[in-house]
Amino acid sequence: MRITLLGAGHIGHTIAHLLAASGDYQLTVVDRSAAALARLAALPVRTVQAETDDAAAVLAVLRGQDAVINALPYHLATLAATQAREARCHYFDLTEDVAATRAIKALAEGAPTAFMPQCGLAPGFIGIVAHHLALGFDTLIDVKMRVGALPAFPTNSLKYNLTWSVDGLINEYCHPCEAIREGRNIEVLPLEGLEHFSLDGTEYEAFNTSGGLGTLCETLAGRVQTLDYKSVRYPGHRDLMKMLLEELQLNKDTATLKEIMRKSIPSTMQDVVLVFVTVSGLRGGNLVQEVFARKIFADRSETAPLSAIQITTAAGICAAVDLFREGKLPQRGFIRQEEVALPDFLANRYGSAYQQSRQVESIG
Repeated sequence: MRITLLGAGHIGHTIAHLLAASGDYQLTVVDRSAAALARLAALPVRTVQAETDDAAAVLAVLRGQDAVINALPYHLATLAATQAREARCHYFDLTEDVAATRAIKALAEGAPTAFMPQCGLAPGFIGIVAHHLALGFDTLIDVKMRVGALPAFPTNSLKYNLTWSVDGLINEYCHPCEAIREGRNIEVLPLEGLEHFSLDGTEYEAFNTSGGLGTLCETLAGRVQTLDYKSVRYPGHRDLMKMLLEELQLNKDTATLKEIMRKSIPSTMQDVVLVFVTVSGLRGGNLVQEVFARKIFADRSETAPLSAIQITTAAGICAAVDLFREGKLPQRGFIRQEEVALPDFLANRYGSAYQQSRQVESIG
C-alpha cells in the first residue's frame, strides 16, 4: 500500500518508524523541514521537502498514492483532506478540531475513497472504547470519557509539561465542547465542569475540553441521557489556565499564549497517558456500570525513547490504517472511530500498545 505521510514532527516521526518496520507499506514522508526529514534517514522511506500549507504542493505529492496520513497541525486538516479527494486517495488524520471534522465529513459525501479523521487518542481510541462498552447495555444512561496526557514528574505551578502539540492543546481549551445532557445535544464551555477523582492512588481533576468526543454525540443521539468528555490534569491546573485565558484574556491572543508556553514550559518524554471511561445503564432490568481504565507509560529506552503520547497517538492511526488495509473498515465515505471494533483494535499489531498497558484496578 502506497502511503504519503504529511508531517515528520513528534508524532509523524513515530508513525514513520512503525509503518516502515512492517514491510507492508511504501511510505513517502513529506515535511517543510529538511532537518525533520533528515532524522528519518535510516528508514526505508522516501522523503520529500515541500510546503505543506500549499494546496498545489500537497496535491502533487498525493497523486498516485493509495492513502494519506495527515500528521500536520489541525488548521491544515481541511486543506489536506480536500487535496486527498482531488487525488482520489484515502485520508486519515489526528485532528481534534470539530469544525475541520465537519468539513471533512462533507468532503466524504459521495467520494469514491474513505475519509477517517480523529484517529489518535482523544478523539480516537477513547471513542472506540466508549462505544464498545455502550453496546453492552439495553438502555444507556451515562457515558463519561476522561483522558489525560500528563508529565510523570510535574514540578511547575501548572503541574504540566508539553507532551504534544501546543496548537492542539490551546485549541481544545478555547472552543465550545459538545455534550449530551438529559438526552439533548448541547454545547458546554471549555474549562468548566470541574470534577475531582482518584485513580490508582493519585488525585486528579478533569474539566471540559473541545473535540475529544469525536462523532459520538451524533452516533449516540437519542440513546443516552448524559455523554461528556473531559481532559484530566493534576489538581490546580484548570484554575491557572482560566486565569491566563479569561482574566488575562489570552483566549483573544492565542499566538502570544502559545509563544509563552513554548518558551516557559519544558517538553518532556517522561509522561503517562491515562484513559478512563465509565458507562452506566440498564442490563436485564438491573442498573450496571462498566469501567475501562488504563495507564500507558513512556518507553524509557536509551536508544529509541518514546513518550506515552507518541506511543498512543501513533498506535491509534497506524491501527486504523492497518485495519482499513485488511478490509475490516468501510472502504469509502466517512468512517467514524466507533466503527472500529475494540477487540479488532486491541488485537492489531499497533493497537496492542493499549493492550500491553497496565490496567488500573483501584478507582475511587
